[in-house]
Amino acid sequence: MKSYNSIRKNISASDLPPSNTKRWVIKRKAIVVDAVKTGILSLDEACSKYSLSLEEFFSWQEAMEKHGSRGLRATRIQYYRNPRENRAN
Repeated sequence: MKSYNSIRKNISASDLPPSNTKRWVIKRKAIVVDAVKTGILSLDEACSKYSLSLEEFFSWQEAMEKHGSRGLRATRIQYYRNPRENRAN
């Protein structure tokens, strides 16, 4: 699976998920991270609009930087956080 950034080069405010989003799928997380990265939203605006903690946003951002959009899968968070432990199993 390609990272979200390699699929969509340019995002705009119209691409942002609705502010009442409850189900955070990979694509929506990636759009919010990219919007902050490109200046469409400030970090404060993103956290306020989507009721995100700084910790949650930064975990999304770090996952994108290290693993691309695949790192945003909720079912894979522990795998990507502890790669050394997973190799031993």
